[in-house]
Amino acid sequence: PPMGWLAWERFRCNVDCEAAPRDCVSEQLFMEMADRLAEDGWRELGYQYINIDDCWSAKQRDASGRLVPDPKRFPRGIKALADYVHSRGLKLGIYADLGILTCGGYPGTTLDHVEQDAQTFAQWGVDMLKLDGCYSSEQEQAEGYPKMSEALNATGRPIVYSCSWPAYQGGLPPKVNYTILAEICNLWRNYDDIEDSWDSVLSIVDWFSAHQDVLQPAAGPGHWNDPDMLIIGNFGLSYEQSRSQMALWTVMAAPLLMSTDLRTLSPSAKEILQNRLMIQINQDPLGIQGRRIVKEKFHIEVFLRPLSQAASTLVFLSRRTDMPFRYTTSLAKLHFPGNAVYEVQDVYSGQIISGLKTGDNFTVVINPSGVVMWYLSPLAPPWRLLRQPGPGQGIGPIVL
Repeated sequence: PPMGWLAWERFRCNVDCEAAPRDCVSEQLFMEMADRLAEDGWRELGYQYINIDDCWSAKQRDASGRLVPDPKRFPRGIKALADYVHSRGLKLGIYADLGILTCGGYPGTTLDHVEQDAQTFAQWGVDMLKLDGCYSSEQEQAEGYPKMSEALNATGRPIVYSCSWPAYQGGLPPKVNYTILAEICNLWRNYDDIEDSWDSVLSIVDWFSAHQDVLQPAAGPGHWNDPDMLIIGNFGLSYEQSRSQMALWTVMAAPLLMSTDLRTLSPSAKEILQNRLMIQINQDPLGIQGRRIVKEKFHIEVFLRPLSQAASTLVFLSRRTDMPFRYTTSLAKLHFPGNAVYEVQDVYSGQIISGLKTGDNFTVVINPSGVVMWYLSPLAPPWRLLRQPGPGQGIGPIVL
């Protein structure tokens, strides 16, 4: 799934650069965020996209009908910003809206402008497009989202395509056809915008879990469900809740698009977002989205994501609000195969448990609104040492 930074949740449609010069939607904001991604260890971990959201453009198209950036806030234009972002080893994303206006009231991309806008973005050197759906009809969306996919491909420039189409149609069949979506889009918003609160995070997790039978098969390499931005490092989540969002987004194979002020990020938030094992799990090449597999009446939930090389990850989530909870279970109860033995690494603490058998009971201590996250890799048991002829000699053991 794509990784990077997206302006919306933290900076919204702040266009008052006189009152808030450092926090307004402007080329300075995106250049400074690019500097942080390049210099603070993010780029090397895979965070490569710097994504502009709504409110970047002028209020009118130019005389030839082209979108143009606001001349005060982007005086050098988007091409110059893209060049700067590319010079830092990063990629630039931009926002448009399939409709008469964007959600923030800026010029939209009506059907007659789809091809022109795709060409404009390609000429500017844009690497990703988020296409929203405010101020458009169901019919316009059904025609416009596939049309933009064709138009982007026709430019010859690789541009990752993020569609908000399903979010405007309730996110579920029969109105949403995930087979078609996977063919035309690289990622798509299914559900409501995230807000800076734990309630918002949980509402997204609940919706994805309630509909996982539909959503989970739709995801895979090159086509991802997008539960929206990471809000870690802002104002609404505690330390435990921040760790929980990162773990839950990773188990859902979600794009990791941070929306926070990287210039003032706390060390604890940075540590969560830069957890190497977490990112390795999120970026697993199989690209299988995880599922909620247990929902206990005492407010403990368990999520499982299968990974490549027969590994997997488990997230134990506490929705309790009282005190740390001791949760006892076994891999057998979580439907792991019998007779297997695992090495377990705690993703946050780094602690390793070696030789955990499927039938062994274990206990995890989960803080209120917190998680314990495990990475499990199978250990080859002795019975998998098969004997077969070695080259030019008798019998030699082969480890599978």
